[in-house]
Amino acid sequence: MKIKVVAVDNAPELLAKIKGIFRNMEGVELAGCFEEAVAVVDFVRENSIDMVFTDIVMPDISGISLASALHRLPSPPSVVLMSSIPGFSLEAWKIQAFGFIEKPYTRMDVVRMIENYKKEQEILREIR
Repeated sequence: MKIKVVAVDNAPELLAKIKGIFRNMEGVELAGCFEEAVAVVDFVRENSIDMVFTDIVMPDISGISLASALHRLPSPPSVVLMSSIPGFSLEAWKIQAFGFIEKPYTRMDVVRMIENYKKEQEILREIR
C-alpha cells in the first residue's frame, strides 16, 4: 500500500524541495503539489489522500485554517504543518495535527513523519 501525500507551500523552491524528497521515497505517492491552499480542500475531497504536508504561513489561507477545513471532511487526511516559526508547534498540537516540522527541514524530518504515520496505521489495523 502506497501512502498518498499532498504538498502545499507558496514558496516554489520549497515546494520543489519536498517534491524531490517524495519523488525518491519508496512506498509514497505524491498525488499533488499546490502553491495555494484553497485548492487543496477540493482536491482532497475528490481524491483519497492519506497525508497533507503544508506550510503554515501562506497568502490565501493559513496551513492551520487548511488543516481545520480538512479535519471536517468525512475521511480527513493526517496533516503535517511546516514552519520556520517554532511557536506554531503549539498551534499544531491545539488543532490535533499529525505533526509539525520546523523549517528548514531535511529529508530525514519528512521520512520520520512518514514512518510515524505507518506505525500509527499498523496500530489502528491491529485494533480493528
